[in-house]
Amino acid sequence: MKAKDILGRQGEELASEYLVEHGYRILERNWRCRQGEIDVVAEREGVTVFVEVKTRSGLRYGHPFEAITIAKMARLRRLASAWCEAAETRRRQIRIDAIGVLVPPREPVTIEHLEGIF
Repeated sequence: MKAKDILGRQGEELASEYLVEHGYRILERNWRCRQGEIDVVAEREGVTVFVEVKTRSGLRYGHPFEAITIAKMARLRRLASAWCEAAETRRRQIRIDAIGVLVPPREPVTIEHLEGIF
């Protein structure tokens, strides 16, 4: 496994722990369909939340949120719809969030959560 993949998995694990600590229940991790993958599907207070997690080891290549483009947000919306269809459930409220995780060497981890990015 490549170092970037290991860092990504670490970020998704940290993001999931963060969500649980903040009252979310994890429904799925790394849900895949032919259109792509959703990093985390969670639920809190009746709202189903689709979370895109971006992890970086530093800011040399920009903030993690900078990697979430308009095209990526549109794809996340399609994936959220596909998940709801596959789950065969009508979700009254859904939301797409982003979590940025910074894991710098020898420094504390930073987690930022943006709700309702799209």
